[in-house]
Amino acid sequence: MTEKFTWFRWLCTVFGLLFYLGDTGSDFMLSVQYFRSGHLIWAILTLVFVLVGSVCIQAFSYAWFKDDKRNYEEDDMGLSTCHLIGIHVLQIGIFTRFLHLLKKSFKGLRSGQEEQSQLIGLATDLSMLRMFEMFLESIPQLILQAYIILEHNHRSNLQYISMALSFLTIAWATVDYRRCLRQSLTHLNNMPSGIPTVVYLSYKIFTITPRILSLTLFIMLSTFSTVTMACIWLLGTIWAFLEETSFCTSRALEHLYRAVVGVILMFTFFNIKGENTRVHMTMYYFLNVCHNLAAPVLLFLLKPESERTDYFLPIIFFILVSNLMGLGFLGLYYSLLHPRGSGREEMEVDGMEHEPKTTRLQRFLQIHCKI
Repeated sequence: MTEKFTWFRWLCTVFGLLFYLGDTGSDFMLSVQYFRSGHLIWAILTLVFVLVGSVCIQAFSYAWFKDDKRNYEEDDMGLSTCHLIGIHVLQIGIFTRFLHLLKKSFKGLRSGQEEQSQLIGLATDLSMLRMFEMFLESIPQLILQAYIILEHNHRSNLQYISMALSFLTIAWATVDYRRCLRQSLTHLNNMPSGIPTVVYLSYKIFTITPRILSLTLFIMLSTFSTVTMACIWLLGTIWAFLEETSFCTSRALEHLYRAVVGVILMFTFFNIKGENTRVHMTMYYFLNVCHNLAAPVLLFLLKPESERTDYFLPIIFFILVSNLMGLGFLGLYYSLLHPRGSGREEMEVDGMEHEPKTTRLQRFLQIHCKI
């Protein structure tokens, strides 16, 4: 049975909105600080990461609004096409979604008459968009700020605030995604929310964090390492094209989605076809860990003066331990805690791609309910 949208879930949405505003606002303030102190490149890069992430998720948000209105005749916000275009051009589409969900759920929870499936659908849309933003903006922002601190020894309170909010955004988006997954998988009757959520969050945090640090070390070794990162992104994007993903309803948006998948694959494994991918995941994390461990080794060999810094040994220790813990939590989650249904139910999930009226939520769940 699908869980209900409760007052606790409503309060979580409020916190999600606060994290969203705090993360974006602190990044803008940090960009202004860099500009005023004469660090023009840092200011531009900080702002570019914010804008690129925002533009991409606004595009998805607008397209999903249009899809819902065209395919399911859902127009709860009462906005015309011009209004929808306007709020997304102004980059406030996600903020509008937050307000719409909070208003609609508050009204429904008070009256007890709101359709739970509709609220869960709105919350899941937000969860997907926030997950995309996490990889497009929050994680690149952490890499940039870590590089500025470690390589240039430039520190400020606003930097630490921005990094803390980015990290909280990553954690919150991860937990929120799994909560929406749990609430949406009606065919899985044994998906507890406590320990599995903690284990899932630990798996993601302890595999993504060393990835952030290792990429930072590579950039410290040479800024041309960004070319290698671009190649890794390109390989992930090409794989998504070769797999012929079908998440979006338009070809242009599907191409954008595949490019976003390429970014996600730089930091964590992402099942893009809803198939059994144990072998792919094993190969991915083997290469991922090797690449992570190569960063401090190459930095030591090619830039030996880094050994005398106060951060070198702690970072090596953290990358090693964090990778081991992340892989441990990954094994624990997928061996004991990952949601699975009966054979018949999984056949239904596999067949969603061929149904005439497959919802965005179903396509998303098709991707993520298997390894």
